[in-house]
Amino acid sequence: MTEWPTSTLGRLPIVRADIATTAEAFVRESLDKRGKAGRPFYSTSANGQVLAMCGSEPEFLDLMLAADQIHADGMPMVTYSKLFSANPLPERVATTDLVQAVAREAEAKGATFYLLGAKEEVNRKAVEMLKADYPDLVFAGRRNGYFTRDEEDAVVDEINRAAPDILWVGLGIPLEQQFVARNIERLTNVGVIKTSGGLFDFLSGKNTRAPGWMQAAGLEWVYRAWLEPRRLAMRYITTNPQAISALFRHSA
Repeated sequence: MTEWPTSTLGRLPIVRADIATTAEAFVRESLDKRGKAGRPFYSTSANGQVLAMCGSEPEFLDLMLAADQIHADGMPMVTYSKLFSANPLPERVATTDLVQAVAREAEAKGATFYLLGAKEEVNRKAVEMLKADYPDLVFAGRRNGYFTRDEEDAVVDEINRAAPDILWVGLGIPLEQQFVARNIERLTNVGVIKTSGGLFDFLSGKNTRAPGWMQAAGLEWVYRAWLEPRRLAMRYITTNPQAISALFRHSA
């Protein structure tokens, strides 16, 4: 994988890369690894919730630092870097935007996808919507995220048999990072792993994204809290101050 420089933001080494470069590198790396059994390249993302958890849960910080690459999936991180960092991030690499760029590149180059996570209907619909937008994109397989630890070995075996070039893991934070940590050395027929949070909810149409101006202003979290107040409002009230503190106290 292309070695990009990083900027330390809220304890984490955040890669200074844009969406287009990342998408091209994902596909190139995944195709280079095709047919070569070994450890996949692992990319994850950080937002305010992640920064807050890294400050309060040392074991989760270790999980994040184990990734090969961490992107900024939060506009406040980008804004902070532009205002205070000597090496600012070029842009926010939101997974909901990244997947589109990777799909275009994968469709053109022949790389395959596997979607793991979400409810069965959401997972199925997410694949259908991607196929509608990218008719030549090949899916090696898909599976919902409802399985027990006792079933996990079978899930890993299923993914290895499918041998996807790019595996999108949407189990939610921190379950997806824990899943990757437990199984990355065994997912030997996968080229690239990308943790995806709630990506499949957006791909399927279950959730909608904030208007562009809110995204640009770093206010997408407000829109999401308005849509899901019971689930998200208290999370943002508690994690946003912690994330802001982490940016100011643990960035370079």
